[in-house]
Amino acid sequence: MTEHTNDYLLDRRVKIFQPRDGYRASTDAVMVSSLVNKVKPQDKILDVGSGTGAISLCLAARFQNIKPQITGIELQEELCSLSNQSAAANGFSESLTYLNYNITTITPQQLPPCSFQHVISNPPYSECDMPSPNPSKALAHNHQGIDLSDWLKFCLKMAAPKGNLYLINRAEAISEILSCLYGKAGNINIIPLFSKPEQPAKRVMITATKDSKAPARILRGITIHTPTGEHTPQAFKILREGLSFFDVCD
Repeated sequence: MTEHTNDYLLDRRVKIFQPRDGYRASTDAVMVSSLVNKVKPQDKILDVGSGTGAISLCLAARFQNIKPQITGIELQEELCSLSNQSAAANGFSESLTYLNYNITTITPQQLPPCSFQHVISNPPYSECDMPSPNPSKALAHNHQGIDLSDWLKFCLKMAAPKGNLYLINRAEAISEILSCLYGKAGNINIIPLFSKPEQPAKRVMITATKDSKAPARILRGITIHTPTGEHTPQAFKILREGLSFFDVCD
């Protein structure tokens, strides 16, 4: 059994179990989860590459009054097991399940294509960076056996017609992401994330609608920290109070 820590998200409203020395969730997971803001009780949500489950745990907490069916798929068996323990500890097991699947070998019987109204992902960021000496971190952060384009193709395949896609990645990946979405999704919103004021955006969040022809927009983005390191008021409302990005920044 992996040695793990007991941590919290959303101002201690969500408990999350994470490996002490392996991959651990970051602010990115909570930020991208805030993009999902129009969910119906019958909707299905897919978290691709769910890691320790931070994205889908935040979603289960935000939508616990309507309990949409949320599925996380994760390659690393130990992370998947910890995520299911986290779901149980929060009372989310009826609506949130994590499956130990590899998206390169998954079958339609395991996960039917075109069956999710919302597909969300924090993909591995790079195939070029020096991998972490920790195998779990290396697998989570660096593309191994699949590149970003194939990852996004899988996400699009899982989305239902007119389903919504939500992503976070490095800013320099924007051209590859838009190339993958071209002709397959529209209504694209590009949202820069700034670590501090006056700094270039290191991260970008993207929403898109499968099969839509609506034009793309660049939104004004959000700054996470003040010059002295505290969360900005907008970031605080998302990271601590669990509000939707569009409720905070529209």
